[in-house]
Amino acid sequence: MIKTRLLLPALAALLAAALLFAGCGGSDSSSSDLAGFAAPGSLVYIEGKLQPSGELKSNVDSLAQAVGGIDNLGNYIVAKLEDSARGKGEPFDYAKEVEPWLGEKAGVSFKGLKDGKLTEPVIVVESTDVAAAQKFVDAQAAQSKVPYKDASYEGVDFKVGGSDGNAIGVIEESLVMAEDGESGFKAAVDASNGESLADEARFQDAISAASAGSLADAYVDVGGLIDASGNGIDPQAKEILENAGVDPSEATAVASVVPGSDQVEIDLSSDLGGEEAPSGDASALIGSLPADSFVALGSSGFGDQIKEAVDKLDEEGIPGQVPPNQLKSSLSSIGIDLDKIATSLEDAAVFAEGSSKSSLGGALVLTSSSGEAAETVANLGVLLRRTGAPGVTAVTSGGASGFSVRTAELGKKPLVVVAKGKRVAIGYGLAPALQGLSTEGETLSDVASYKAAVSALGDTPLSGFVDGPGALSLAEALVPPSETGFQEAKRYLKSIEYIAIGTGSDGELATAKLIVGVAE
Repeated sequence: MIKTRLLLPALAALLAAALLFAGCGGSDSSSSDLAGFAAPGSLVYIEGKLQPSGELKSNVDSLAQAVGGIDNLGNYIVAKLEDSARGKGEPFDYAKEVEPWLGEKAGVSFKGLKDGKLTEPVIVVESTDVAAAQKFVDAQAAQSKVPYKDASYEGVDFKVGGSDGNAIGVIEESLVMAEDGESGFKAAVDASNGESLADEARFQDAISAASAGSLADAYVDVGGLIDASGNGIDPQAKEILENAGVDPSEATAVASVVPGSDQVEIDLSSDLGGEEAPSGDASALIGSLPADSFVALGSSGFGDQIKEAVDKLDEEGIPGQVPPNQLKSSLSSIGIDLDKIATSLEDAAVFAEGSSKSSLGGALVLTSSSGEAAETVANLGVLLRRTGAPGVTAVTSGGASGFSVRTAELGKKPLVVVAKGKRVAIGYGLAPALQGLSTEGETLSDVASYKAAVSALGDTPLSGFVDGPGALSLAEALVPPSETGFQEAKRYLKSIEYIAIGTGSDGELATAKLIVGVAE
């Protein structure tokens, strides 16, 4: 019989499957009854459906077949668990030992964080037969090579011990297992009898934004994780968030996983701890990028971000080079108005192309509401050449103007900064920089996989795109054959047609979608 120490990975595998292929069944994802067993202040809570049926099961099996050639994902997972248990000398019969009591949903909560890892996990599994679940618990204790002891707390009997010192028992109508032993189980009992994560307003507000009908949801207390890590957020990242009106110490997030027959969708929402969620649409710029781009990412409102960064840099100065409050005035004296440039900038996007290390290239592309940015590029090129900056040469090609910089650190290709009309491109190499300026010829908006990505996102503006075959082709060229992990993963990666990322807002919530399109 499977030992208790195998129950945690077994249920974790089932939950992982739910998170990977969760979907649009008839359940209400905002319902989180099992969160009533999670201690208040839990940092992470995940809940998933273990036994899909109907359209959900059909979608799960369709995806499993397309990705891994697996006809029935549930049966496949069970077979793997039984094989693993058998290999450890602990035979396990799922149909006899677990299936008779296994309910529809399971949840896992994590109370703490230590050395970057979530701790104090408590797993809760709904039971359809309390007596059968209790029989399972008793059998684990009786057949364990390392003794268990009987314990009781607030009228709830449970077992503590085994090779890993876990605690396991039945609370109300659910099987509960605490990896950190007696204290964790008692915390689950206390939560079920009194205050729990489910009672906290921040959890309720966050989970209410989970996608309706999803099968698996994950709640994250972002601020709690930051506090538990000793405020271990990169200072620059924190500054960027705060400049955008985001207080990460107050943020929470919820992710919901929704499958279709040919795609997996992850919906994310976060209050960000700010007053207003960012908005904008850079999809038009992304769609105008070169057709052979294997990845493209975009952002709207780039000028506002640049202005905030420039204001702070001007205020603080550059140690040893520019005194505080002198940067803007110094550049203005030579015809470069940073405020005017920042105000004129609108969207930004970056793309990468190539199928080998030698052909790899890309560029950052900026759009402007006027020709101010383009004029600045020309002025900056002239200035650098006049000052005798090493490696700087003028660039004039096809109506574009700018400059390039060559250094040993950059390698064989120069960094090229060019502008034309209302576009500026900063590229690694001349060709991708000029491609970034051009809106003629075939673009991403003409590519079938890009069209499919845009269609899958619906009304959500696209902010990121990855072409599956193109990205895999480059990876195959860069990853050595000796990397067996990648070679094994290729059979699954080949099924990815595209990855689409969309971002938006809903009131004070920032929202995002990540959709992985799977080829049949």
